[in-house]
Amino acid sequence: MKLLVIEDEVKLADYLRKGLTEAGYVVEVANDGIEGLHLALEGDHDLLLLDSMLPGIDGLSLLATLRRTKQTPVLMLTARSAVDDRVQGLQTGADDYLGKPFAFSELLARIQVLLRRAGPRGGVESTTLQLADLEVDLLRRKAARAGQRLDLTAKEFNLLTLLLRRQGEVLSRTELASQVWDMNFDSETNVVEVAIRRLRGKIDVPFERPLLHTVRGMGYVLEDRP
Repeated sequence: MKLLVIEDEVKLADYLRKGLTEAGYVVEVANDGIEGLHLALEGDHDLLLLDSMLPGIDGLSLLATLRRTKQTPVLMLTARSAVDDRVQGLQTGADDYLGKPFAFSELLARIQVLLRRAGPRGGVESTTLQLADLEVDLLRRKAARAGQRLDLTAKEFNLLTLLLRRQGEVLSRTELASQVWDMNFDSETNVVEVAIRRLRGKIDVPFERPLLHTVRGMGYVLEDRP
């Protein structure tokens, strides 16, 4: 799942990027309201973490503009503790409010609640993805095949989730690098191939029927072939 952090405190933004990435999310960061609004409107995020006090465009104005066209869940982060400030944020369209300073564990819990409430991409998609005997629980971040739990790293889980959501589609190395690692593809980097090999070793090798296939010269596809 992809999160957008809009926070002008650079140290806090870097802390959130690192912590949320380690928790298995793909994280994009903006350090001012103008860039944040552009990314929020043009991007495809599952949830926004939005500071209320931003240079360029303040958080409430950004939120009001966003709500004209998109209903992406928004968790506001702010040092303001007054009830009126929280009420104004919620009335403008925020889904939750977390005051600074906060415990990272509470932040993660609130993110999970909002994602559970909204569903991936703000739609009604099930929180469980499945192909043949392979199953992924998006909320508990667990995967299993034929009833056997799969021990996946955060990146492997995100990679598998993307492939499951797009099952039957051939995804290029460039798209996988962008969606899972949030990076531009570098032909000198074999990070995608290495991750695919490790993922295949966990979801296919121990089982009779392979699900993850290589399409030579094009990319990779997850599908149940006869």
